[in-house]
Amino acid sequence: MIEKMEGYRAFFAVAQTGSFSRAADMLHVTQPAISHAVRRLEERLGGPLFFRTPKGVKLTSEGEVLYKFVSQAHHFLESGEKKIAEMRQLMAGEVKIGAGDTLCRHYLLPHLESFHREYPDVKIQVTNRTTRETIALLKEGKIDFGIVNLPVEEDRQLVIRESIPLHDCFVAGEAYIKLTERTVSWDELARYPLLLLEQGSSIRRYIDRFAKRLGVTIQPEFELGSIELLVQFAHIGLGVACVIREFVAEDLMKRTLYEVPLEMPLPPRKVGLVTLRDVPLSAAASRFLAQLP
Repeated sequence: MIEKMEGYRAFFAVAQTGSFSRAADMLHVTQPAISHAVRRLEERLGGPLFFRTPKGVKLTSEGEVLYKFVSQAHHFLESGEKKIAEMRQLMAGEVKIGAGDTLCRHYLLPHLESFHREYPDVKIQVTNRTTRETIALLKEGKIDFGIVNLPVEEDRQLVIRESIPLHDCFVAGEAYIKLTERTVSWDELARYPLLLLEQGSSIRRYIDRFAKRLGVTIQPEFELGSIELLVQFAHIGLGVACVIREFVAEDLMKRTLYEVPLEMPLPPRKVGLVTLRDVPLSAAASRFLAQLP
């Protein structure tokens, strides 16, 4: 295949310049090398591609036909090289990201805005999935990287970079404000109507495991699909919600929600930036990932 490509490269240069010596100068090789490559190409194709004239060489009729195809291929190769250059300079390209709804809204969105402002020609595709589903998409090659809630199960296929810390906490609205005025044990907390994420989410597994280590079984009143719904349910007094403190900071500051002080607070977790081991990222995806904290 390499020999064939060298033959077509030499043929194209001779056809363009009308001279074996000028083609050699163009390609920075010797004239015998050009002559050899063209001769081998003619042998493979079964006939001459050039004939000599007093002013140089010209294409035979077969050479004219071949030149049209080689010229088109050369154009495509040049276009491909230009496109790659544009992608490396972030004048084109695409970034495919997987992230849960909450992480997308509170963690990813501000960085999406700044990246798009700096590189407006790079397309960005965000797929909202759970942590497990995001990792599955990554392994299937459908996203460049995932933004997930840690911890996740150990997997040698994955490279995980820890990002910002997250603090899970329980909050309540006015209906349960008395509960927020003193330190509460997990045993007592479990007797209240609790609002938790659905089973299967990484955050829910984390909470259930921590409670189990303390000998407490949690049976929530409501199981919901997002932190935003938990916040809304807590606002209207349907129970005590487990949310991420960083993502409800404004509600806590405005006192529309109140944090329940726990005797044993949940240990902090972190946001994880997940890529596949030994799989190189595009220039655009690498730049985006580098901008994330």
